[in-house]
Amino acid sequence: MKLENVILGQITTEKAERQKENRTYTLHVSPNANKVQVKKALKKFYDIDATNVRVMRTTPKFRNLGRRSPMEKRHRTKKALVTLAKDSKPLDIAAFQA
Repeated sequence: MKLENVILGQITTEKAERQKENRTYTLHVSPNANKVQVKKALKKFYDIDATNVRVMRTTPKFRNLGRRSPMEKRHRTKKALVTLAKDSKPLDIAAFQA
């Protein structure tokens, strides 16, 4: 997998914003990406040293619509929680350097 396609974006929720105080960032990643690829992509494109990378998958959530097929309310995604090193600069997704 190409490293350019690993990180899809940043998740901005209240919990994700609170975790930034502890230097932990929440990112959308490709469904085929693993921890090693996320860490390499952060180092290559954002010049950031990650000490810890945790990856999780969210399962889809469905709602029944009578006899029709179920509607998908929450889509299947993959997230990564990245903890930065003490001497690393803060993560800025807009500063992508290819």
